[in-house]
Amino acid sequence: MEYTRDEHRVHLIVYHLVWTPKRRKAVLVGDIAKDCDEIIRRKCEERGWTVVELAIQPDHIHLFVQAFPDTAASEIVKECKGLTSFELRRKHKERLSKLPSLWTRSYFAATAGNVSQEAIRKYIEAQKGL
Repeated sequence: MEYTRDEHRVHLIVYHLVWTPKRRKAVLVGDIAKDCDEIIRRKCEERGWTVVELAIQPDHIHLFVQAFPDTAASEIVKECKGLTSFELRRKHKERLSKLPSLWTRSYFAATAGNVSQEAIRKYIEAQKGL
């Protein structure tokens, strides 16, 4: 992955995000999965986030996305969950009506980048010697 440069910063902020449907129901299949993929990609493009990888499994979603330094992982999840829930429940009303809400409130978030924790520690330690 490449570093992103803009007016005053150079950054590489990449999140691995995972969330699940309510009760971990395997509802993300067929047209629902296809529509969910399109909605997430559209939202990310609209916000300027780069989808590195997106995998929609029947009972969970993995989103590997590059964002800006001022964008929290929680914001990305909130926006993707909110829009997908609204649009999927409207379009696939008959198949999703049994769920009280489409998504659980929880999610998993981890950061990733081009360097490991150990490399960063060594770099900082080396700087102390200057």
